[in-house]
Formats: sequence, C-alpha cells, structure tokens
Amino acid sequence: MQERARTQLGTSLHYRQIDVRDVPGLNKVVTDIADAHGRLDGLIAAAGIQQETPALEYSAEDANRMFEVNVTGAFMTAQAAAKQMIRFGKGGSIVMIASMSGTVANRGLICPAYNASKAGVIQLARNLASEWGTYGIRVNTISPGYIVTAMVEELFKQYPERRTDWPTQNMLGRLSGPEEYRGAGVFLISDASSFMTGADLRMDGGHAAW
Repeated sequence: MQERARTQLGTSLHYRQIDVRDVPGLNKVVTDIADAHGRLDGLIAAAGIQQETPALEYSAEDANRMFEVNVTGAFMTAQAAAKQMIRFGKGGSIVMIASMSGTVANRGLICPAYNASKAGVIQLARNLASEWGTYGIRVNTISPGYIVTAMVEELFKQYPERRTDWPTQNMLGRLSGPEEYRGAGVFLISDASSFMTGADLRMDGGHAAW
C-alpha cells in the first residue's frame, strides 16, 4: 500500500510500531513525519493489548496497564497528531481502532477491562471530534469484530471450540481477516468521509445487531 500511495496517489504512508506509553518518543515520531512533509493529513491509531481474566481475579496493576495502553495511549497518539495538524493549519483525519467489544459483552470471552477500554476509545473519539472540529480535524473510530490474526490462531490452539463457535455469533457466519479493514481505514482518512466525524464504523459481520 505504501508503494501504491506513492506512485498512484502522490502521497505517502508511514507505519510505526511504538510503545504508546512512551509519550516523548511518540511525539517525536509524529513530529518527525510531519516535519518531513510539511503537513500531517491523517493518522490511524491501532495500538492495543488484550487480557482474558475474570473480573474477580483482575489485579489493579493489570487493569491499569490495559487502560494505560488502550485508552491513554490512544489519547496521546491522537493528541500528538492533532498538534501537528493544528501547527500546519490544514486539518486532518484521525481514526482510532476500537472494537465491537466496546458495545457488547462478548459471549464466552471474559475480558472486562479490555471491553471497558474499547468503550472508552469510542467515547474519547466523540469528545475529541467535538473539541477539534473547529480546526478542521475529524475523529472517528472503527469497531472490528473477531479478526483471524496470528494471536487469534494461537488462541484457537488453546480453545479450539472458539474456531467453530465464534462464526455462529454473527450474521455472515464467518470471521474476518485483517485485509478487510483496509478500505474502511482509507475511507475514514480520505476526503470520501469529509462530513463524517464523531462516528463509530462498526464492522462485525452483524454480531452486535442481533
């Protein structure tokens, strides 16, 4: 996608993997990208962690770590991008990856802190959208359903029944792949969604519609 963006669209895409708890490092990465191009048009904040632990067994340390990465980390990432967008005065679009788990309590999946953190991301995005709209900055979220990733494949080894059970919980009867979310990300950071902000784009195969 990076090569296609450069050759066909005359723009650039940058991917960075960083610990979002390192706020100075985070700000430096975003500032360096903006300085290199004299602008920053869009950001997709996708950092997140998950932990499957019953609520009665959750430690304060684990809960704090969950919110530090999934909520505060997402907040600081969006803030870093917004500062650059405001500095260059060209507006922009920020997309935060939430989850359908921010809307529903997943049947058979015990992740109380994770679900609460993703609900926090959805509400955070709405508030940032209302605050930064005057700068021409849009903020939206994508709420994916179950995605087959390497991490989920490992989970299926531990709980093989989930491979067959999870697809039955949505209207399409299957799980999604990471590539199915590319179009949504491009849509939200592009002018195709220029009048869309403060919204959550739920892509869960109809899971939460039942």
